[in-house]
Amino acid sequence: MLKIKDLKAKVDGKEILRGINLEIKKGEVHAIMGPNGSGKSTLANVLAGHEGYEVTGGSVIFEGKELLELAPEDRAREGVFLAFQYPIEIPGVSNNTFLKTALDEIRKYRGEEELSPKEFLELLKEKAAILEMKPDMLSRAVNVGFSGGEKKRNEILQLLMLNPKLAL
Repeated sequence: MLKIKDLKAKVDGKEILRGINLEIKKGEVHAIMGPNGSGKSTLANVLAGHEGYEVTGGSVIFEGKELLELAPEDRAREGVFLAFQYPIEIPGVSNNTFLKTALDEIRKYRGEEELSPKEFLELLKEKAAILEMKPDMLSRAVNVGFSGGEKKRNEILQLLMLNPKLAL
């Protein structure tokens, strides 16, 4: 599923990743652990394609494709999901709109039809019920005014709705 070979990356000219090797098979769960500054977040951000990280060597094969050659949005469409330590707020964009747009983009990328508004709302309610989320949270702006726990619960809802192949 994911094979990282000799991955090297810099941030602000400073080498952080120095030849990372890792292979993750489908269904496996791995915990990346280490002290502050050891490169855990850098690795996740490089895999997600965040700007500000310069890859200086190595390869990352995800589902048979060179991940490093894909734009960040295509990495997401391919099924890479980056969870944030501190999920960001998106004022003016409701959870409903955010999730519908994201899900439609993924389905379109895969050659699938978009869900109808009715189908989408049924799926959203089903997934929100699993998390015991209050219905009003779905119409609120993404993470705006949410507690830390609500932000994480909302992020788990995103995982349930988007069903990524790889969650970082």
